Amino acid sequence: MSILITNIKQLVQVHDSSISIVEGKNMNTLPILENAYVYIENDTIIEFGEMKDFSGIEAEYTIDASGKLVLPSWCDSHTHTVYAGDRTSEFVDRINGLSYAEIANRGGGILNSAKTLQNTSEEALFNQSMKRVNQLIEMGTGAIEIKTGYGLTVEAELKMLRVIKRIKQESQAKIIPTLLAAHAIPAEFRNKKEDYIKLITEELIPAAAELNIAHYIDAFCEEGYFSIEDTETILEVAAKYNLRPKIHVNQFNILGGIALGVKHNALSVDHLEELNKDDIEALKNSETMPVALPGCSFFLGIPYTPARQLIDAGLPLAIATDYNPGSAPSGNMNFVVSAACVKMNLTPEEAINAATINGAYAMGISNMYGSITRGKKANLIITKPMNHYSEIPYAYAHNPVEKVIVNGLLHE
Repeated sequence: MSILITNIKQLVQVHDSSISIVEGKNMNTLPILENAYVYIENDTIIEFGEMKDFSGIEAEYTIDASGKLVLPSWCDSHTHTVYAGDRTSEFVDRINGLSYAEIANRGGGILNSAKTLQNTSEEALFNQSMKRVNQLIEMGTGAIEIKTGYGLTVEAELKMLRVIKRIKQESQAKIIPTLLAAHAIPAEFRNKKEDYIKLITEELIPAAAELNIAHYIDAFCEEGYFSIEDTETILEVAAKYNLRPKIHVNQFNILGGIALGVKHNALSVDHLEELNKDDIEALKNSETMPVALPGCSFFLGIPYTPARQLIDAGLPLAIATDYNPGSAPSGNMNFVVSAACVKMNLTPEEAINAATINGAYAMGISNMYGSITRGKKANLIITKPMNHYSEIPYAYAHNPVEKVIVNGLLHE
């Protein structure tokens, strides 16, 4: 199939040569073409340019984008989209004054989600999750990382991986599976965490590797969950199975998880609501992407990632939703872009770079996604009428998306 989009008011995130990451002060640059066109064949961007230079291209399907913007679809590099049920009751508990930790200590939180998932059939889990993925696509997200982590048993974690694989096969979106092997400590292992870590390293990781679905490993490195030593043990075993780290660090406490991630060549370190100078120094000259999750900060009422410190230090930054039932029950990347501007003091240019090309980098796919470049995948957002891309974060509660093209196909 071929698609031609003409009369585009602004074609956003345009690069003549391939780009894979944007860092530091360069994040404040967002290349655009005014009054432009873009031509797609099958799943690939073939050509683009200004309308004054347009001639001789015919397509099976033509879209007149007069007054509208076209930009790369959002790349959401941190989600827990596969889960069962919800945790609405805990939302009310938080309103009534209970903290995230207090809810977890009462058997809520991750343990609550794990129990529900373990009692949900694989088919029902797929149906619930696929519905969510389609909703994310409708809101402009074309690439989604999906973690396990709500299984907490070998059997349930493998069930999650199989569901993610099926979503990957059946969804239009680009899906990146991650094995979140160490998300929480099950109740039956509360006083014998070492035995649970042994279960992870000796049974879960080898069994997951045998399925050959996930190529990334994650762990929740946090007080009350998994220590630096625990996390390193897991990462060292995972490396033997060629699982690269993408880890949760610095959400509530600074334990040294960022330096640990860099040491093990993590693709990303995610959360970073707490940050110090040593963390920033550890990230310099590394290949590890810091990822902020402002939707989680909004929902839990915790600090926001100090994004300006990272960018002003010359580092890159990605932003993602952390979509999950407990601490960020929204996968709306449009809101995340707004929150990054309003609460983390990013410019619209920085926020869009963080949600497109740098988000793609944090999933290991920026060679083919995250920018409008000849030869890259045709994952595009066509907005509703607007004058400038700054209106996307400005109108924070509005849906800017009119149409979405995912891998060269209009999403219906």
